[in-house]
Amino acid sequence: MNGSLRPGASSWRRAATMVLAAGWARPGPAAPSPPPPPAEGFRLLLLQRSESQGFLPGAHVFPGGVLDKADHSPDWLRLFAPHHGPPRFGLGPPLSRPASFPGLPDAADEDGAALPDDVAFRICAIREAFEEAGVLLLRPRAALPTAAEPARALAPPPGLDAWRDRVRRDPRHFLSLCAHLDCTPDIWALHDWGGWLTPFTRSGGRRFSTAFFLCCLREPPPVYPDLTEVVSCQWSSPSEATESFISKKIWLAPPQFYEIRRLGNFASLSDLHKFCLDGALEEMETWLPITFLTADAMLQLLPGDELYLEDSDFVENVMSTEKKTGEIMKEGKTFHRMVLHSRHVYSVHVTVQSKHKHVYPKTYVVSQSHL
Repeated sequence: MNGSLRPGASSWRRAATMVLAAGWARPGPAAPSPPPPPAEGFRLLLLQRSESQGFLPGAHVFPGGVLDKADHSPDWLRLFAPHHGPPRFGLGPPLSRPASFPGLPDAADEDGAALPDDVAFRICAIREAFEEAGVLLLRPRAALPTAAEPARALAPPPGLDAWRDRVRRDPRHFLSLCAHLDCTPDIWALHDWGGWLTPFTRSGGRRFSTAFFLCCLREPPPVYPDLTEVVSCQWSSPSEATESFISKKIWLAPPQFYEIRRLGNFASLSDLHKFCLDGALEEMETWLPITFLTADAMLQLLPGDELYLEDSDFVENVMSTEKKTGEIMKEGKTFHRMVLHSRHVYSVHVTVQSKHKHVYPKTYVVSQSHL
């Protein structure tokens, strides 16, 4: 890459997101009438952000938020002891993590005595799921991790709202909550899934470097939106979420839409969980989309696409052409891109082979009636 990306690495806010996938059993004859089981056999937790939020107002997103110093605190060591400790805390061998993007320096662990990133980012995602949705993904301290089965969320503690208020004001209180419950964050239930960097679509916008984790749950836990940052929630399968988006019932940012289409490759929760357990990923992929404006749409190019150039001039400046999207598509063959036709109409085009045993979404093209 020529030059380095702006802003500097210290200006990129590090964050973590947890994709919660829950099994969906068919109800018994005496059970109430919940939504029928989806074709995929699992549903994903989507939280609707408040319209008052400065970042992605009104969007449906996965639980997550910004990494805090408290997530790295060495005070966690006492809670993980005696069963788990440095350097890996029972997480298994680390995946290869190349530079997050050429020219963008990676931030190192904040403190030599603190938790490593692999642990801190997981604690961040679990803490944010509690703050935003009241979902408590903890494990009793005496229980050793058993990744062979999907996880279970704990019932919310008495005084849920009071605890959430404390944690929101000071993330260090999440450690206090875990100690109070004699539990540790269930970091072993979170599997590496990838990462996204905020594209340079406008100057002065917020920039995030977000690690994505995948967690499989046996059944959907109760969800209690905080009604401040998150105003509502829903459990949707990949196909249901896609239909809700296209029909304008919800709005998804491009990374969430991409990940939902990616998860549509799995026919069941057991298939998804097995993929995570097999240690299929050889290396983490963190993507920074490049924005390319055509005469009638916006393209977001991803690594591997024939138009994707790892050069700061292209990454930091929006490219454009007077040609229409159809012309651009006819001129190429090697695609890893999203086409944003309008706010609720996205297409995904993937002809590249996935790297490092990742799963990429299948090509998805909206019908002409939506264009």
